[in-house]
Amino acid sequence: MKTQSDFLLVMTTVVASLGGFLFGFDMAVVSGILPFVRQQFALSAVQEGWFVSSALAGCIVGVIIAGNLSDRLGRKKLLYLAALLFLLAALGCASFHDLSWIITARILGGVAVGIASSIVPLYLSEIAPDDKRGRLVTYYQLAVTIGILVAYCSNAQLLAYAEAHQHDTGGGLVHFLFVKEVWRGMFGLGMLPAALFLLGLLWVPESPRWLMQRGRSVAQEGYAPLFHPAMRRALLIGILLPLFSQFSGINAIIYYGPTILNNAGITLSNSFLSQIIFGAANVFFTIFAIWKVDSLGRRPLYLWGTAGATISLIMTGICFYTGATGIALLCCVLAFLAFFAFSIGPLKFVIAAEIFPDNIRARALSLSIMVMWVSDTIVGQLTPVLLRSIGTAQTFWFFAAFCLGAFVAVYRLLPETKGQSFEQIEQYWKNTTKQTA
Repeated sequence: MKTQSDFLLVMTTVVASLGGFLFGFDMAVVSGILPFVRQQFALSAVQEGWFVSSALAGCIVGVIIAGNLSDRLGRKKLLYLAALLFLLAALGCASFHDLSWIITARILGGVAVGIASSIVPLYLSEIAPDDKRGRLVTYYQLAVTIGILVAYCSNAQLLAYAEAHQHDTGGGLVHFLFVKEVWRGMFGLGMLPAALFLLGLLWVPESPRWLMQRGRSVAQEGYAPLFHPAMRRALLIGILLPLFSQFSGINAIIYYGPTILNNAGITLSNSFLSQIIFGAANVFFTIFAIWKVDSLGRRPLYLWGTAGATISLIMTGICFYTGATGIALLCCVLAFLAFFAFSIGPLKFVIAAEIFPDNIRARALSLSIMVMWVSDTIVGQLTPVLLRSIGTAQTFWFFAAFCLGAFVAVYRLLPETKGQSFEQIEQYWKNTTKQTA
């Protein structure tokens, strides 16, 4: 009986994590598509910016609607909606000829990403046994990193295929999608995991936590319970961790990936290969978090990770400042990726998905993910400005200051929650409030 239960838990986790895979794939695949779309549609700077950021606009919409809808309709129905939108978005981007319709499909994909980024970690936290909850929610982050890596690999393979067959005289749909306008094939591959996600959801159960609270009037309470004195510290944690995560410098590292590797003496045929190397490192180090999150605990991993990320970014800045752009720089960057991937990256989802009680968990997690996306937008706009105005070294030191801030916040605010039930965590906040009253 236990074997059957464990098998169901594994299969449910795999299916739900496909939402994370699609999240990573959808957000990363555009990196290889943009040059082709820019050329084919003669995009202006404004149009190019909107093509990229339209998905982010959809993300914000998806996060806004996810919390309340999942309380009203259930987690599983929201996962169905995300899977369907992922499928329609990939189909639309691969088949529409008008740019405005392609951007509409990008927005739909963004809505799917927003829903998935909020509901998948919520759902995994609610189906997991207390002693495995950290590991199961971290599988979501692993799926995101695998989705990013697969997008980079598929882009590279499709580009190689298109270049090898560009002089073929044959026509047909395959030639159109994978040679003539290869960017459509890059988008279109997303239909395969989206279809698997949609079909797999037929066999997964509804969240038992949602079924327990079904019929209660939680959906009418709005966000007011989040601001109850007992929840203020939890709310502060839920806001600060995703904010510090995006201001950690991970986007600057990815942005500078090709340059860093080239300066380190690694010859690259194109930028796709550098993305694959960094994507593979991100996957590898996230596996360490899965291995240790339920044994070492959230707090030690976060403290070691933020301290290590701070030091790594300081050393990266020193390398740029002194011109030591060889193997030392590469080691500093990979060290940062390691510390980020086993702590800052996945644990913000784990912690935000478990520190709130049942009646407000969905809305609280949606608010936390909203902070993540808004912070991501700010960092995306701020990073090139910082690089031009204060320099590369100083930009990395700027991000190091935020990692140090994350260390202080975790040290002062975050209790250890490994192995504890949701009820025990909720009681902890109540007891803390009584002690400080």
